[in-house]
Amino acid sequence: MRSIIRRAGALLALVAVAACSKTTGGGIGDRVNGFTIPHVLRYSGAEDINTLNPWFGQQITMFTMAQMTMAWLIRFDERNRPMPELVTQVPTKANGGVSKDGLTIVYHLRKGVKWSDGAPFDADDVVFSFKQYLNPANNVLNRTGWDLIRGIDEPDKYTVVLHLKSPYSPFVETFFSTGGSNPCVIPKHLLARYSNINNVPYNSLPVGIGPFKFERWDRAQDVVMVANPLYWRGAPKLQKVIYQIIPDRNTVLAQLQAKTLDLWFPVTGAYVQQAKALDGYTLIAHPGYQYDHIDFNVTHPVVADAVVRRALRMAIDRPERVATIMHGNGVVTDSVAPPSSPYADPNIPLVPFDLAKANRMLDDDGWKLGADGVRAKNGVRLALNLATTTGSPDGDRTIELIRQWWKQIGVSLRVRHYPVNLFFESNAQGGVVYSDKWDAIIFAWQSDALGDNSSLYSCKNIPQQNNLRWCNPTAQAAYDRFYDDYDQAERNRDEATILRQLFNDAPTIVLDVRNDTFAVNKDLKGFHPNEVSPFDNMMDVDI
Repeated sequence: MRSIIRRAGALLALVAVAACSKTTGGGIGDRVNGFTIPHVLRYSGAEDINTLNPWFGQQITMFTMAQMTMAWLIRFDERNRPMPELVTQVPTKANGGVSKDGLTIVYHLRKGVKWSDGAPFDADDVVFSFKQYLNPANNVLNRTGWDLIRGIDEPDKYTVVLHLKSPYSPFVETFFSTGGSNPCVIPKHLLARYSNINNVPYNSLPVGIGPFKFERWDRAQDVVMVANPLYWRGAPKLQKVIYQIIPDRNTVLAQLQAKTLDLWFPVTGAYVQQAKALDGYTLIAHPGYQYDHIDFNVTHPVVADAVVRRALRMAIDRPERVATIMHGNGVVTDSVAPPSSPYADPNIPLVPFDLAKANRMLDDDGWKLGADGVRAKNGVRLALNLATTTGSPDGDRTIELIRQWWKQIGVSLRVRHYPVNLFFESNAQGGVVYSDKWDAIIFAWQSDALGDNSSLYSCKNIPQQNNLRWCNPTAQAAYDRFYDDYDQAERNRDEATILRQLFNDAPTIVLDVRNDTFAVNKDLKGFHPNEVSPFDNMMDVDI
């Protein structure tokens, strides 16, 4: 979704993966695989990328690299809690970093920090980054929260003070943190000369402040990151991390079988059994924050009717899909909040699969079945254009199942595939997700740590990340209150209202919440991925 999509206690009907644990451990001297390259990690996310700058991308794969290389004020620990990175403490009301009225936020920055090119880091960079993100000439996808910044002060080189027009509690995550599809801090000394940074060379090989730094990006081949000797925490144990660009999941599996990869994330359900059988690898699996979903462009007449959207939801056998296509590697839910998250609402019901009832709903709503088996109302046929990505066999199998079920309620489906990098490109660059090219679209979002999904579903983010064009007054009022609540329990009350409106209006169908599943070389040690930002804690990882 956010996160980035950035971006799902116990899960109902969770199928455990044999020989799985959340962490790897042990000494590095007991390597068991001959294909292991000491201190070099090779991994893939089964997709290509269109940028290395988090300002202009939404792909989870891009963010895994950004977590290791870029400059962040706040990271997230193994329990998904915010922790200070380039600040000395996470601002709260308790420590005085947030004023009692919630209108002032004070960041105290670390001293002695350097960018990976050796330049010093200080408040000039942070203030520059805030101002550039607010610069309308930059084609960023979402400015929710940023538009509440009234002023920025720099009392000294290690203090930044934000003055807000109104309270904004998700600042912890939104403003330069790894916890969602968020921008990073950028270096003033490299970028101040540009009027905007939309197409600058920096986006292809950015300079950051992390345990690793980018060495090169060979398009359609790989991205190479090397240990950053200037990182303020010290040097990581790994000397090199190589992201191999392999857009097709079958090819990723073949590379694991050929022993040319050390890690694959995320392993989708269709590949869990094959990955589990790999010699020399093990699986790490735990409940995640990613959810597969179908979004509807509610401005299109064919899906503008909430009754239609609810009928379409009822006509998908989601438990069957999770069991057969995902091999149990997920949980069925009707909420965009992961069941294990601190903001989940257990009162959101689960809609059962019921084709007969879905047909009755459409009958009662005036959608008449035509001679060709497709329903129509007021000259509008229930013929949907659905967009998806290439290189996803399990996604294609899902679509074919949905096609069969929807056909039985008088709905036809036309499917168009797009390359992943084009799919998630910005609308200005001809991308698909944020365009008006589809009636329905299927992909996955990453939920965030706090429950702020306003970037996806707030009226204020049309036509930005709110690709559904959904605007619900009751939900919007809850979003506006959400920002006033700097306590999670208070935010949860408003989140429950938002989740209920999403359920009732059904602008999106949640197909499942995925398990986070990693196939890893048995020689990989010290890898402790969290659910919010799995590559945030890489200092002690080695192979």
